[in-house]
Amino acid sequence: MDTSCETWSPLERPAAWGLRKEANLKLSLETRNRGNVLIVHCQGRIVYRDEANAFSRLVADLMRHTRNVIIDFSGVTSMDSAGIGELVLLHTKAQAEGARLKCARPSPFVHNLLDLTNLNSVLDIHPSLEEALESFSEDEVCADC
Repeated sequence: MDTSCETWSPLERPAAWGLRKEANLKLSLETRNRGNVLIVHCQGRIVYRDEANAFSRLVADLMRHTRNVIIDFSGVTSMDSAGIGELVLLHTKAQAEGARLKCARPSPFVHNLLDLTNLNSVLDIHPSLEEALESFSEDEVCADC
């Protein structure tokens, strides 16, 4: 697996990703490229309105450019029903478009929320970023079976 890493911050490049930098936005989204996988690191809250919309728009746009996306939830401190709804919509969109969307390192809050909503049985969730990355190569091997 290619372990080269490229980092950029889409919130600093609003024209490239269609996101506006909001002064009151309580969510930071950073994307990194690891081989053919794009990782979205979320820091802050994914809640109704600006944060949930920014999260959804970025991940949906990434899925138009790549088929392999990992959402790193390690920095998420709060998520409400709007955030959960956007996550479910992204999961459905990925399935419909043949993309692979995986979740990694859910914070204790997100982990508990995914358990309570039973989304842990629907989403592909990994305890570490490394395991999520490795699962893409496992999927490719299984696809040949």
